[in-house]
Amino acid sequence: MNGPQDGRAEIGAAAGPEERSYEEQLRPRRLAEMVGQDRLRENLAVFIRAARERGEPLDHLLFHGPPGLGKTSLAHVVANELEAPLRVASGPSIERAGDLAALLSNLAPGDVLFIDEIHRLPAAVEEILYPAMEDFQLDLVIGQGPGAHSMRLELPRFTLVGATTRAGLLTSPLRDRFGWTARLEYYPPADLERILERSARVVGIGLEPGARSEIARRSRGTPRIANRLLRRVRDFAQVGAGAGRGVDREGARFALERLDVDELGFDRLDRSLLLALLEKFDGGPAGLETLAAAVGEDKGTLEDVVEPYLIYEGFLARTPRGRVATRRARDHFGPPPAQARLL
Repeated sequence: MNGPQDGRAEIGAAAGPEERSYEEQLRPRRLAEMVGQDRLRENLAVFIRAARERGEPLDHLLFHGPPGLGKTSLAHVVANELEAPLRVASGPSIERAGDLAALLSNLAPGDVLFIDEIHRLPAAVEEILYPAMEDFQLDLVIGQGPGAHSMRLELPRFTLVGATTRAGLLTSPLRDRFGWTARLEYYPPADLERILERSARVVGIGLEPGARSEIARRSRGTPRIANRLLRRVRDFAQVGAGAGRGVDREGARFALERLDVDELGFDRLDRSLLLALLEKFDGGPAGLETLAAAVGEDKGTLEDVVEPYLIYEGFLARTPRGRVATRRARDHFGPPPAQARLL
């Protein structure tokens, strides 16, 4: 594939199927192993300890925030801290009420059920989930037409952990049934350096402090991206200097430049979006669909993956009239070429 999407495979925060085993290897098992999100971790430790001392299941939890910040890892950590089995599902895979009923009826007391992308649950499935979360009961309709009748099943007390990148798409009835809702924030470079230090140690990569710093500040505040870039930097270092040597700052910088990841962590798609907005639309406002067509990318990718970090860093603003490049974006890229200004 050509065009601005080329760099997205490395810098995008969505996990690909081929790297799930790599993520599993690096995933922290306990709260004490986690780095960053300090207030969230401290509060979660209190809630888990209180629930265990009372001998009760933990209240339902909802984690939301941009992709790659550790929502799935937190679900595993919660289950490990509770010493409970973790059952994993995703919103898109639960298509019918019967799918959810089968999932819930197989839970044991104290189990942790993790539903990723919970905002994508169908409405009919969500209706079944309400009494299950609140009263630990499952209401089923047996049969069809005049002969249909309802049946209520008692469920064991369990903990539901939901994760979403689009908290605004959750309905109020579902959101209100979670005992605690927490947003994961982007990680500062210092925390990412600590994550990279641990990851390099786990997978046996020699990573000098300068290399950690270089990767961390180009990782868009996202641990998943930091770990992904670590793999690619290791590849360049291994081929260039041999497997026995570690990665230094210059080696990391060379690899990241080859990957088109700049000093701010922007890849080709980030730069293409901002430059299209500045050069083709005079800084905006421009509609999302128009920008998606201009850069040759799906609008959902722009909205869910690209824009959040650009907005967080102050390069892009969403307005009622469309997307607008900020003064910081203009200062970073400089004035557009004369030919672009005439268009």
